[in-house]
Amino acid sequence: MAETNAADEPFFRALLTPHRSLGRTGFIVLMATLAAMWLGIGAFFLSIGAWPVFGFFGLDLVLVYVAFRLNYRAARVRELVSLSRTALDIVKVAPSGKEQSYRFNPFWTRFRVARHEEIGITGMAVEGEGRSVPIGSFLNPDDRESFSAAFGRALATAKAG
Repeated sequence: MAETNAADEPFFRALLTPHRSLGRTGFIVLMATLAAMWLGIGAFFLSIGAWPVFGFFGLDLVLVYVAFRLNYRAARVRELVSLSRTALDIVKVAPSGKEQSYRFNPFWTRFRVARHEEIGITGMAVEGEGRSVPIGSFLNPDDRESFSAAFGRALATAKAG
């Protein structure tokens, strides 16, 4: 019985998240800087009688804010990959919070990596049991390489028994 529990215990876990270079503080500083510039330049145009420019500058500020908010919302996507000797579990969490779970038998699973000679890894997928689940599509090339190497070794270990 102890062997069954040990086989079910994951020995590889990875939480995949997209990289965002601008954190919350940076976003606040950026928006404050843009707002100050908008007010300064807008005030100048307002003082010379070109009041519509003032409004259009405000529209630009709103559009930048909305674009960043959408970008941060998209960054809430997550993928949890967990591998034991008896199961490969993939949980995908959409930005809305909706989860999709996939379970594979590691012995019947293939890890497919699509490569381009100049770019590197362009896609990764777990295939088996008539299904194909893409993983890590939002990762940057370096993160794809490191995940691919680590997951490939872990899957080989699971199959070796």
